[in-house]
Amino acid sequence: MPDQADLDALATPATPDALDALDALRARWTHTLEAARPRDAKELPDPTPYADNLLTRYQEPQRRYHTLTHLTAVLDHIDVLAEAEAGYADDLALVRLAAWFHDAVYAPDRSENEERSARLAERALPEAGVSPAGTAEVARLVRLTVTHAPAPGDRNGEVLCDADLAILAAPQSTYAAYAAAVREEYAFVPEDAFREGRAAVLRQLLALPELFRTPYGTRHWEEPARANITAELKQLGRADSGPI
Repeated sequence: MPDQADLDALATPATPDALDALDALRARWTHTLEAARPRDAKELPDPTPYADNLLTRYQEPQRRYHTLTHLTAVLDHIDVLAEAEAGYADDLALVRLAAWFHDAVYAPDRSENEERSARLAERALPEAGVSPAGTAEVARLVRLTVTHAPAPGDRNGEVLCDADLAILAAPQSTYAAYAAAVREEYAFVPEDAFREGRAAVLRQLLALPELFRTPYGTRHWEEPARANITAELKQLGRADSGPI
């Protein structure tokens, strides 16, 4: 999986704080990968090059929202759900691996990012020592983030999807920064077309009977998420009407 061209792609030197954050993410990746590997596995490859490849991907220049900050937030929200709902997910290590891969391939002008990310996981994880069944589950979870609609009883899927959508329930200032970052990723789309498309996505979200499936997500994230989405829709409508 690791490609030296990928590892050398970042031209801007990282700050000490950024380096600390990267080291922390590498440690999280190593812990997760080791937890997902069979206990009796021997002579497995070093986890670090796999982490570095993924970390490089999340720092690509076309990204504004789907960055290391988003990856970290999803991992953190999985941790929140794991603590609040102990034993809820069937395999947290595989859920966390899926979080690492779910936006590993991201091009704003492409529609098959999740599929390409899932295929990346299918190539990399067997080489990294994950079982065929574990690899298949990670790839399934990555593909699930296309719809964020896990089937009833799919607890791994519920945890991943809730963690990925938790940004919708963020404080207003954080949500506003998220919405602005999404707009920056789609800077190539004309303003009117973006507003129309974004509003359609938001209306689809509001039409869902529930945005979150885990008990914790339902209790703590559903109401603020709907409030944020409604507020953004109103702002998009005001933008449509021009200056007041």
